[in-house]
Amino acid sequence: MTGKAVFITGVGGGIGSALGAAYRNAGWRVIGSGRKAPGPDICDHFVEADLNALAEDESILDRVVGDVRAAAADAPLGALVNNAAAQILAPSQDITAADWRRTMNVNLTAPFRLSQAFLPDLEATSGTILNIGSVHAQATKPEFAAYATSKAALHGLTRALAVDLGKRVRVVCLAPAAISTPMLMEGFDGRETAFQSLEACHPAGRIGEPAEVAKAALFLTGPDAGFATGTTFWLDGGILSRLHDPV
Repeated sequence: MTGKAVFITGVGGGIGSALGAAYRNAGWRVIGSGRKAPGPDICDHFVEADLNALAEDESILDRVVGDVRAAAADAPLGALVNNAAAQILAPSQDITAADWRRTMNVNLTAPFRLSQAFLPDLEATSGTILNIGSVHAQATKPEFAAYATSKAALHGLTRALAVDLGKRVRVVCLAPAAISTPMLMEGFDGRETAFQSLEACHPAGRIGEPAEVAKAALFLTGPDAGFATGTTFWLDGGILSRLHDPV
């Protein structure tokens, strides 16, 4: 039992649910946020939060921070996991100003504002900010301009915060490749050949599992990773090391 609390955004999603369950099983008090509450096996307390609105409205930020602190109660906040993300796919010429603003608000501004708000709590516990990045920060594909840019900026924010905060709070990034979330698997329903091609793109011969992301997150926010800050852990099945030449 850690006796500490963790706040996980986007706890209702495929990766978020795995994160919540893993932290609970490891003895953390899990406080999650999102648009819908997951089951009781995922988090101990749920805080409703629209990160797009939070990024632009100080009163919403203050309400969420207050709710998280109240839910944490006697369990000091030991980690902030910025997991929630907006992924709006479109050709560059079709991305609207609203699409762009929402992507940056959810994927970049909200993580920064939450990091600012919880800095005193995390400093008191020598805690960790964990940003869930993406391989799209390094290599992307068509129609991902907004998402890839936001993730590249989140990786940059990880480095900048680590330098700025020094030994006060560790800041690390976990960047997965394709993960078998329910949303991803639904997209390949009836498209077995396409899914096999996706798996084959990864030198590991498969895509990742949500539980693997959760285990990596636990390590990165735990004492065994105490010398890690400002760094990105690539959970990518080797895909970023591979040159994709046409056969």
